[in-house]
Amino acid sequence: MSVSRITILVLASLMLGEVAAAFIVPTRPVGYNCRSTSTTTAGRLNLKDENMTPEEREIALEKATKAMTAFSNKYIQNTCTKYCSDLSIPAVVIKGLAEHKVTLGAPLCPCRYYDDKEKEAKDGYWNCPCVPMRERHECHCMLFLTEDNNFAGEGTEISYEEVVDLSSGAGMGM
Repeated sequence: MSVSRITILVLASLMLGEVAAAFIVPTRPVGYNCRSTSTTTAGRLNLKDENMTPEEREIALEKATKAMTAFSNKYIQNTCTKYCSDLSIPAVVIKGLAEHKVTLGAPLCPCRYYDDKEKEAKDGYWNCPCVPMRERHECHCMLFLTEDNNFAGEGTEISYEEVVDLSSGAGMGM
């Protein structure tokens, strides 16, 4: 599968969000946190940004994007992993993490569907870096790739400007 096909698949999964999610069953290893993961949110989400003005939200999103970019660059160095050769993939994932940081208060993985995003953010299993990444270096989002991954590039750093430029147009319906 070519890098451009992977880019399309990742972008499609992020943009389709709730539509595609109806057909995806969230998975979690047996025995983790023993609480049911199939709960649904009754009513509205209690979003962290719901009382922000558009200007405040924009500032918070910029700050979160810078923080998630810095975190990703540092995590790449600490784990000897690489970014995808197509930098639009990590850019879109970082943008999604920043969106969740602003709306949920935690960098919940943007590449998965959740019945209850707030609950998942509080549980922490899928907060970046998620448990599979921390334990086995398995990143579902393709943000952190091991050197043996066919899509791993040479890049170990991405700038805030690259994240903004490469993720523009990837509307996040979070």
